Amino acid sequence: MIAIIDYGMGNLYSVSKALERMNVEYTISNDIDVLNEASGYILPGVGSFKDAMSILNETGLAQFVKDIAESRKPLLGICLGMQLLFEQSEENGLAKGLSLLPGNVVKIPENAGEEKLKVPHMGWNDLTIKNESPLLENLETNFAYFVHSYYVKSEEAEVVLATAPYGVDVPAVVGRGNVFGTQFHPEKSSGLGLSILQNFIKMVEGEKR
Repeated sequence: MIAIIDYGMGNLYSVSKALERMNVEYTISNDIDVLNEASGYILPGVGSFKDAMSILNETGLAQFVKDIAESRKPLLGICLGMQLLFEQSEENGLAKGLSLLPGNVVKIPENAGEEKLKVPHMGWNDLTIKNESPLLENLETNFAYFVHSYYVKSEEAEVVLATAPYGVDVPAVVGRGNVFGTQFHPEKSSGLGLSILQNFIKMVEGEKR
């Protein structure tokens, strides 16, 4: 079973509907006793990094997510949920993250040379695969749907599995060990998103450890 971690700042409906379409057993909960019964986890997120971390810390879910990483159960962060996996964010003032992956979250620059960029980065963009991962096997397409104003900067290249161009190379898929994240919304990314979710499910089922 997959557990969608509900801390009050996630797009639970679209993620759960995607799992339902794939006939995947799931639960949505913030109860740690219930969450402990799952074999894999999705950490969604929409909104402010600082607010999200405040809730996670206050509810004990921050430590629970850290324990997931130690347990080796697969974990997938989506959008803000991906950013929370890193060390800190500058959004609305510095805030510490979960520190499961190395790197910091910074604002997308509004200019790339002479080109002015619209922030937030919103819409479809194509991915460039940087490192092999079971999460990225057999993708039907390279296009994904993004909505974000901040992005991850990491000095450890092996953590960045795929990037998307938007003035800078935006880390679009990240991962190390059993911890993964997508900056885009796989549940809104048609064929590519479906493939990524299916690959994650296979890891949860133990087919791709």
